[in-house]
Amino acid sequence: MKRLIITGLLLAGSLPLYYSACAQSYVPEWKESKMKVLPTATIKAYPFPITEVTLLDGPFKTAMQADARYLLKIDPDRLLSAFRTNAGLPAKGKQYGGWETGGLAGHTMGHYLSACAMQYAATKDTAYLNRVNYLVSELALCQQNRRNGYIGAFPNDNKLWSEIAAGDIRSRGFDLNGGWSPWYTVHKIMAGLLDAWLYCNNAEALQVNKGIADWTGNIIKNLSEEQMQKMLICEYGGMAETLVNTYALSGDKKYLDLSYRFYDKRILDSLAIGKDILPGKHSNTQIPKAIASIRRYELNKDPKDAAIARYFWEVVTRDHSYANGGNSNYEYFGPARQLNEALTDNTTETCNTYNMLKLTRHLFALEPQARLMDYYEKALYNHILASQHHETGMMCYFVPLRMGGHKEYSDEFETFTCCVGSGMENHVKYGESIYYRGADGSLFVNLFIPSILEWKDKGIKVKQENNLPADNRVTLTVSTKKTTSFTLRIRKPVWARPGITLKVNGAEQSLQTDESGYFIITRSWKNNDQVTLTLPADVYTEALPDNPNRQALFYGPVLLSGILGEKEPDPVSGVPVLVTPNQQPGTWINRTDDHNTLLFRTAGTAQPKDVALTPFYQTRNEYYTVYWDVFTPQSWEEQQVKYAAAKKAQQELDARTTDILRPGEMQPERDHEFTGEKTSTEEEHGRKWRIAWPGGYFSFNMKVDPNSRHSLQCTYWGMDNRGRTFDIIVDGTTIATEDINKFKESRFYPVSYAIPEHLTKGKQSVNIRFVPKANNSAGPLYGCRMVRE
Repeated sequence: MKRLIITGLLLAGSLPLYYSACAQSYVPEWKESKMKVLPTATIKAYPFPITEVTLLDGPFKTAMQADARYLLKIDPDRLLSAFRTNAGLPAKGKQYGGWETGGLAGHTMGHYLSACAMQYAATKDTAYLNRVNYLVSELALCQQNRRNGYIGAFPNDNKLWSEIAAGDIRSRGFDLNGGWSPWYTVHKIMAGLLDAWLYCNNAEALQVNKGIADWTGNIIKNLSEEQMQKMLICEYGGMAETLVNTYALSGDKKYLDLSYRFYDKRILDSLAIGKDILPGKHSNTQIPKAIASIRRYELNKDPKDAAIARYFWEVVTRDHSYANGGNSNYEYFGPARQLNEALTDNTTETCNTYNMLKLTRHLFALEPQARLMDYYEKALYNHILASQHHETGMMCYFVPLRMGGHKEYSDEFETFTCCVGSGMENHVKYGESIYYRGADGSLFVNLFIPSILEWKDKGIKVKQENNLPADNRVTLTVSTKKTTSFTLRIRKPVWARPGITLKVNGAEQSLQTDESGYFIITRSWKNNDQVTLTLPADVYTEALPDNPNRQALFYGPVLLSGILGEKEPDPVSGVPVLVTPNQQPGTWINRTDDHNTLLFRTAGTAQPKDVALTPFYQTRNEYYTVYWDVFTPQSWEEQQVKYAAAKKAQQELDARTTDILRPGEMQPERDHEFTGEKTSTEEEHGRKWRIAWPGGYFSFNMKVDPNSRHSLQCTYWGMDNRGRTFDIIVDGTTIATEDINKFKESRFYPVSYAIPEHLTKGKQSVNIRFVPKANNSAGPLYGCRMVRE
């Protein structure tokens, strides 16, 4: 770390400590200085750089500060460990854990570079600049030692890339020649280097990035189109996007041409003609492809690229997204508008929304529309902000929407999943979309986040103050040394209720909206001019598209969560439902706070008891629900009959049960003489599970009635999307071969297997053995019971 500080100060000392960064997310900005290739498409709105936006006190600044503290806890030499050893240099620190010790080793480096670079740009704190400069210098040294332009940290990378270059390509989707999505990691490193150039003016970073881009061209130059398409079956992150941006920054068209080689025809050609082929596809594999398309369109106006990106955004936000703005279950898109059976602990991967917000920013620049920022606001508040523990700064991989679920956060040094990496960036760039500059010189106010905009070109500052949605007033104060004329455009949010008022210096204005859905005020602005916007809010609902009676509750832009306590509720009787004779959600809950915060409680409508509600982004370790089953009094009576029938059926099953194993629990497994190889256990959906990995097995003994026939009832979770074919063996005889991928809904499946009578006759117990087929796993098994027929 000593070298880090010295190197950083030397590099920083040769530059201005602060300068105008540009193009976060590479959305075109006004009068860009670093882009050698400027847009040919018409840009109607330009984001202000985060150097010109300062967050004021509020939940977003709190999240930013928690993230910033965490970034300084990370040891750069530990991130560099495998980069150095792979380059033949001695490591200076122990390699981090989690995904950093496996096939995605190195991906965190790219995210970390981007996060530190953006935090420096937003705050001018040179602690982050020093880290960026140190890391870039070390990566340049690694590149020099490897001598071919490449730098990487995952195991056996030289062998893998040699095979690829020779046309020997093997992939099953998430692996490429034995590596775990290696192009994904290359992209992350390149993206971090580009951000080091954009935000920290580190010219060496741009050169290292170009070295990797040139190496990329050499690796794939001899591959046929058929071989390329085979390779692109494996997730390749934003390789196309980063190559496009390398083209824009360098002016060298070979990088644009190279980006088109990373074009997945089977996905993108369908999207180009408006065909939704997303069901069953890994979600975050697809989003960067759409980002690359819209970025290419900005630069060369390829209409096919525009069609891909626009249709993709529409279909994802309309047909595949949840109430919090996120998408995917178990990382996958399901059937369009079928989400009712996909509420799990593994909904809404955070990386997905990180990328969807990038795509939204590009689309807004090309065609500003309030609805684009309505989505952006929804996802920012209710997924991105909700994905962080605001005290520790730790992040969620998934943001669960299971009714009665809870969040699981990363740890500081041993997780480093993809969503930890993107999470490092998420919370230091909240300033990037609050304000845009119109091509006509107008000012778009897109998000109601307390902040100060320093509009340098105009010589003015705009201070935004609010406590939305706890209080419904937004105040904008203009500071200027001279009278300045421009049009102010303020988004009319989709959640605003009747009674909106707009005042300038206390005088009420007529409410005029432009074609993009923004309130407009055109005037000559003087120092201390003040705009006051009142945005009435109320409780409203958003139902699942395939179940109108399963609804989420909102207040203003904020998704509300019912707080269910520190212990997991019973999945049947412990998750509350709402019983009400009317369809007016404002009567279902009452506000209970003093209007400085936002607290609600159900108004005698919840069963089995009333529940407190808070903004979803405030939940931490407690169990919660954001979706509610809503019943009329009559339908609730009918539901009670169903509950009673289910309880009776369970009692009858219990009476016929001779033994139960709870997999993954220490004492029950000991009691059943559990043994196995290459097996592990974890917990999801409120229950522990056991799995045997390829080449392994697990077995246990279960009691039987010597005079009865039996069946073995096993419980699995559907929608697993991995190799899960295995044999079930009783006392040496295979009674079933199961493939749990046939279970397509995200719920528990109890499956019964008849046991031939001779295997249990006269016995007190039998041995049950789960053995995976080749290249498959056995399980996850969530429960097992032996039942008399």
